[in-house]
Formats: sequence, C-alpha cells, structure tokens
Amino acid sequence: MRELALSLFFILFLVKWVKSEFSPPTREQFQSCLSKTQSNSIFKTPINTKRTPDSRVYTDFSESSSPNSTFFNLNFTSLKPILIVKPKSECEIKSSILCSRKLGVQVRTMSGGHDYEGLSYLSQSPFIIIDLVNLRSININLTDETAWIQSGATLGELYYKIAKTSKIHAFAAGICPSVGVGGHISGGGFGTIMRKHGLASDNVVDARFMDINGRILDRKTMGEDLFWALRGGGAASFGVVLSWKVKLARVPEKVTCFISQHPMGSSMNKLVHRWQSIGPELDEDLFIRVIIDNSLEGNQRKVKSTFQTLFLGGIDRLIPLMNQKFPELGLRAQDCSEMSWIESIMFFNWRSGQPLEILLNRDLRFEDQYFKAKSDYVQKPVPENVFGEVTKRFLEQDTPLMILEPLGGKISQVSETESPYPHRKGNLYNIQYMVKWKVNEVEEMNKHVRWMRSLYDYMSPYVSKSPRGAYLNYRDLDLGTNKGINTSFEDARKWGERYYKGNFKRLGLVKGKIDPTNFFRNEQSIPPLF
Repeated sequence: MRELALSLFFILFLVKWVKSEFSPPTREQFQSCLSKTQSNSIFKTPINTKRTPDSRVYTDFSESSSPNSTFFNLNFTSLKPILIVKPKSECEIKSSILCSRKLGVQVRTMSGGHDYEGLSYLSQSPFIIIDLVNLRSININLTDETAWIQSGATLGELYYKIAKTSKIHAFAAGICPSVGVGGHISGGGFGTIMRKHGLASDNVVDARFMDINGRILDRKTMGEDLFWALRGGGAASFGVVLSWKVKLARVPEKVTCFISQHPMGSSMNKLVHRWQSIGPELDEDLFIRVIIDNSLEGNQRKVKSTFQTLFLGGIDRLIPLMNQKFPELGLRAQDCSEMSWIESIMFFNWRSGQPLEILLNRDLRFEDQYFKAKSDYVQKPVPENVFGEVTKRFLEQDTPLMILEPLGGKISQVSETESPYPHRKGNLYNIQYMVKWKVNEVEEMNKHVRWMRSLYDYMSPYVSKSPRGAYLNYRDLDLGTNKGINTSFEDARKWGERYYKGNFKRLGLVKGKIDPTNFFRNEQSIPPLF
C-alpha cells in the first residue's frame, strides 16, 4: 500500500507539473499578481510593464532597452515573453521575482541585451523579462576612487560620467558603449586596459544583490562565496545584481593610439605569428590586439590584418618601446595620435571626432546582421602556416572576423581560483571568431554556421585543451545546454568546465546554497550542487 500511495503521489505530481509546464499564466494574471504584491508592500510605486500582443508569438523588442536582437544565432526554439517589466525601483524587481515563482514562470534579466545567444531575452520555457533600463544611476566617489553603478547602466554611460568627473580616471572594461554593465561585469569583462588593471570583474569591491526571496544582500550579508561567484560566474544563475561597486583605475591625461593595417600574405602571416609571443609579454601599459577580416576591393575580396593599439603614455615613450620589442611593425611617430582615455574609447569604436554624447546612445548598432560566434584561448604560438589557411577560409565568406586579444600582465598575476574567470597564467591570448549574414533564412543560417564550426574544428589542435577553454561573455550554445530544470551537474560539466575550468564545482556549491530549487536558470546556467 505504501508503494501504491507513493506511485499515486508521483502521478499527481506529474500531472500538476505537466499542467504548469504547458499552461503558462496570461499577461493579465501576471499583472494582477504584480498589482496585489505591490498593494501589500510599503512601496506604492506602480509597476511599469510592457504589454505584449494577445498572441504569444511576440517578437517586437523595439521598445525594450535596445537588445541587439538581430545579433545572435538562435540555437533553440524560443517562446516570447509574457511581459516585459521595466522596474523603476528595487521593490518592483522583488514583486516580479515573487510573482514569477508563484505563477511558475522563469525570469530573464536584461541590462543591455548584447549576450551572444540572447539568453537574457529568450527562453524555451514561459518567462518574463526584467528590463533594468530604468535603473542606471552612477555615483562616483573620487575620494576613494570607486563608483556605484546600477546594473541597467551601459558602459558608454559609465565612461561618459567618469570623463565628466575626472581626467585621470577610467574603468577597466570593454569598448562597446551600448553593452550593459550588469552582464559584462558578471562574465569577466575584457577591455583595452586589462593588462594593466585586470578584468572588469577583478575590480568589483561590493555589490547589491536580490535573491529568490526578494532579500537584498551586500558583500557582508551575502558572504564571500556568493560574492566570489558573482564576479565572473554569470550572475543570472544566482539572482539579480542590482548594482556594483567598482574600483576606478588611474590613467594618464594623455594616452597614445595607433592603427596599423596590412593585407594578409606571407609577410603579414609572419607579423601576426610574431605578435603571438610579443603581445602578452609587452609592458603592461601597452595593449595591441589583432583583427583579421576581409573587405571588398573592387570586385575582389581581400583579407587584412589590423593591429589596434592603446598605450598608457605618450608617443615619446611608445616609439622606443616598440622599436625594442616589436620593430617588425615599423611604427613611426607620425602613425600615432595622443588623446585622452575617453577619446581612446571613441578611437576603438571608429568614432574619433564625434561628440562624447554619442556614448549615451543605448541603441548604437552596426549593420542589421545575424551572427554566430565562438571563442578560444591560445597557450602556445599557433604555427605560421595556420594563418595562411585562415586567409583561404576567410575568402569563402563575406563577413568573417577574428579578434585576437592579448592577455598577460595583471590578468596573469591573479590566481585562476581567485574569481570564477580561470583563463589566466599560461594563456597568451583569446580568440573571438565571428561570421555575419543579413538574410534571416534557415538555409542561409546553416551555411554560415557550418562554416564557423568547420573553422573552429580546424583550430582545435592549436588552442587550449582538457578542457578547450571558452569565454563566458562570448556565450556559445554549441558547447552544450541544460536540459530542463533537472539537468544534472555532471551533464553540465560538458560546457561548464569550458568556461570555468575547476571553478565550476565551487560555482555549483554556491548555487546549491543560494538557489537550491534552481529558480534562476537558463540554457547555460549553473545547476545546484549539494
């Protein structure tokens, strides 16, 4: 009888689970819950929601905070959000979380919408979006050289505020101004001054975080394990980071930039090959990245390499340094430009000479294109002939791209267990691969994705192994996905150790403590480990 009772209980549980899985609440039900939750709160600010059409096939994100919704390759069939909630206060975020738990829907939190596989605004399960666009205040304290930044701010808004406050301060983060601070920091955060000052996540000194119960925690109350996990472990797996306190970096009033562009060929293959050993070992003040792409010249496509550089100092110090360490590039003083640090952000975005206010444009987009991206870490210089093969493969595509970003410096000085981001000492540089296309058709997409996967397979002998590393902020669902709420930790290792190496287990233990029911989850979130 006991076994029969257990079987009946299990059947009833399955029926209830299936019903909740396939009977998501309507937007009216969700809005009703939000209203009731708000009315029971001491806060009376009305919930700010974005109404969706009656049809659940909802595709218009144009009124959200500018997710680059065309800038991803969707590797799974996605539902559309029941609601897009744009909270104006932290209590509204709490209401959204509590109602999502009560009604059995997932939460996607979006700050900028640049995530490569769209996981902040797409889902296979019924969900809402919490769009943090209205929570983007920035408070800078030059006395202790820190800033509190709400997660809905963009990098451009942060950089603009810093530049208007100080000529000798910066923040070590990326160059794309419309990227949201929240996701960028929580995944690591590459930038042009990372060899001197580390990753964005390395410079976090405190955070305000909301858990599944709506509690707001800071570094002291959340504990060091969770604080460790948020700084590079992907905060969306654990809850909602409301704001970050970061350490600002000191920079000279004048920095130096240059671009050196060359057509690929045997001499340029040698130059890129030489860069591999030089880039990570240069003075920490010097950042030289390589971009390989192709362009149409007349009726013929030409592959070229571009050396794009930032030096934290003047031309008079840069030229002797380059002549000593990288004479092959043939740099001359007339090839260089001195500028402020904020102007270097414009320089790297190909927007030199434009007013700084363009950094406040949250809708900065390139051409309307779809893309597929992947990433690698290189630990030994890639043979010279490989760049010749890359050139041949690039000629098969209209818009392929490889970005090689040097590591070393401060990044290598930090232990790989000090934060979830583990790709430190022993790695020469990171590779970002990308291919773009304009026509949104399955056949067209498959053609380009196959090409990308073929290039990735070709590179496998020349990059990191056991595991083959990947960068979380270049999210790649090809590495594997979670299969529902009951994904085992062992199954998730397939992709988890690519991003986090040995830190993946510790992240699972933190997840097991802070979110044991796995409420905050997505197709590559960290499963709880107990």
